[in-house]
Amino acid sequence: MPSQEPPRRRVPKPARSGNDGRSRPAPRPAARRPHPGSRAPRRIRLGSPRPRLRLVSLGLTLIMLVFVVRLLQVQAVDASAYAAKAEKSRYLSHTIAAERGKITDRSGIALATSVDAYDITADPSMFTADFTKVPDAPEQAAALLAPILGAETAGIVKKLRTPDSPRYTVLARRQTPQVWNQIKDLKSVLAEKASKASKAGKGKAAGAATVSVLSGVLQEASSKRVYPNGDLAAGILGYVNAAGRGAGGVESMLDKQLAGEDGKVSYAQSGGRRVPTATSHETPAVPGSDIELTIDRDIQWAAQQAITDQVRESAADRGYVVVQNTRTGEVLAMANAPGFNPNEVSAADAAALGNAALQDVYEPGSTSKVMSMAAVLEEKVATPGTHVVVPNRLHRGDRLFKDDIDHPTWNLTLNGVLAKSSNIGTILATGQLGRTQPEANKVLHSYLSKFGIGRPTGLGYPGETQGILAEPQDWSTSQQYTIPFGQGLSLNAMQAASVYSTIANGGVRIEPTLIRGTQGPDGRFTAAPAPKKTRVVSEETAKTVATMLESVVGDEEGTGTKAAIPGYRVAGKTGTANRVDPKLGVYKGYTASFAGFAPADDPQITVYCAIQNPTKGSYFGGQICGPIYKKVMEFALKTLQVEPTGSKPARLPVTFKPGE
Repeated sequence: MPSQEPPRRRVPKPARSGNDGRSRPAPRPAARRPHPGSRAPRRIRLGSPRPRLRLVSLGLTLIMLVFVVRLLQVQAVDASAYAAKAEKSRYLSHTIAAERGKITDRSGIALATSVDAYDITADPSMFTADFTKVPDAPEQAAALLAPILGAETAGIVKKLRTPDSPRYTVLARRQTPQVWNQIKDLKSVLAEKASKASKAGKGKAAGAATVSVLSGVLQEASSKRVYPNGDLAAGILGYVNAAGRGAGGVESMLDKQLAGEDGKVSYAQSGGRRVPTATSHETPAVPGSDIELTIDRDIQWAAQQAITDQVRESAADRGYVVVQNTRTGEVLAMANAPGFNPNEVSAADAAALGNAALQDVYEPGSTSKVMSMAAVLEEKVATPGTHVVVPNRLHRGDRLFKDDIDHPTWNLTLNGVLAKSSNIGTILATGQLGRTQPEANKVLHSYLSKFGIGRPTGLGYPGETQGILAEPQDWSTSQQYTIPFGQGLSLNAMQAASVYSTIANGGVRIEPTLIRGTQGPDGRFTAAPAPKKTRVVSEETAKTVATMLESVVGDEEGTGTKAAIPGYRVAGKTGTANRVDPKLGVYKGYTASFAGFAPADDPQITVYCAIQNPTKGSYFGGQICGPIYKKVMEFALKTLQVEPTGSKPARLPVTFKPGE
């Protein structure tokens, strides 16, 4: 059977172009007739898209309208409310306090250090009625905190209501960890009470309000300055003020090195708490350097005990003791009485603050005669054996001069003038320094200046006085004769000690030093610069003066016999000066003093003592300062393990017989 070919699909031909060049549509293909018995296909007609587009457009318009209305509400209607909410969650910046460096003695024993502490802070915005739902939240919080912080309730309330610091205020600085623990315990107790009250149904809202009045109290890690030895060396150390800065002494003098450099941290917070997941930026603090002093803590203690006891016994205004290493210029002790406790500055007597040994200026009296004798010997106008006839009275200028006691005419050697501390003999001796009195004044002034009188000591200590020494042409008629025996010029205790250290050091003055060195945050120790040295008198002159000073202590004719130390050769000089009352500006009372060094034949330690205005018992320097010198010098010699030299002192003559 022949195969039947399938019907071929008719493909329309391309449209023909008309004469006008335009294409014509192709003719529609002929509709196929349905197969007999099949069902006719159903036609689907698409609806118009316009209604749907209108509906979508309307929906988008409504959505945009909602956004616009909301935007207007946020930016215009409720702007302040949302700004307040944003205020509770934002970035804050705080300073990270650097750890203050320690101050130690020469052996590394801490004299001033810092311990962990807390600054108690608050967020005043968390004490508002809106936040706490309590109208008097600041008052309630202040009543709870005042006893713990030791502050006035009114002051705390004022800080919690301060509009100028809406997010941060300091309630108390440098509080101990115990104080912060008390505050935390109080929060816990209040929270527990609130919880119990809530469970018992006695006022859940009231309990929540009780907790909320302290929810804005926070803490920041800080440090507190402490002085482990109490008032020991307080005059040297000074103290730190409420702002954490040095306010006196070494704390002030070296504040920059001790303080270090503060850091800074910025972080996000919400509701008074730091957000741990938020980013933060921190610049770490650089700790301060440690300062090592030349002070020996044990010698400082001995000096402070001795001067404190004597000031109390003599009912004096004050007193000072300075101990110095004669070979290096290092200050081993500098004690004041009365003193103060730098841990309790607010309770200290304002007159006792500071370092009187460097800040008091006074006329030294006879301890100054050692400079006059050094000038006479250096200028070779006399020797220790030169005869000096000392009358009971001496008329010079417009005054009649006398010694501390009435006496017949004394036949003294120059050594005897120093041993018996004769004012008249000193005037006669220094008068030989020039052909005329003005020339003698000029020569003496040059030596006084080289010994450091009227000049800074070199310590760089804050508030230090440089003393008073007028130019020789400005000396009054009486000053020409009083300055040689220590009246009419003024100095401080450190300058007086330095004079004797100069003689002990062979005539070379070494600027006193308090600082041995510093240790930075990296642990490296940097020694202090070497002190300046100045030749004042020759070594021969210095040794001669040292030998003459032994007569003051070792000879029965001397005024300093109470300063003698068994087994050691001691060189020293007493002083009893008329004192200028600093309040009245007139002479009233006395300044008693004693200065010296040991061992006299191999000097290593200088001790100087002065007591201002003793009103009970003796006021003579040899009587009340000589024993202090002995106590402190004995202790220092033993502490530094200085052995006696074993040599015998030269016994220079004190008097002479007429006709010799």
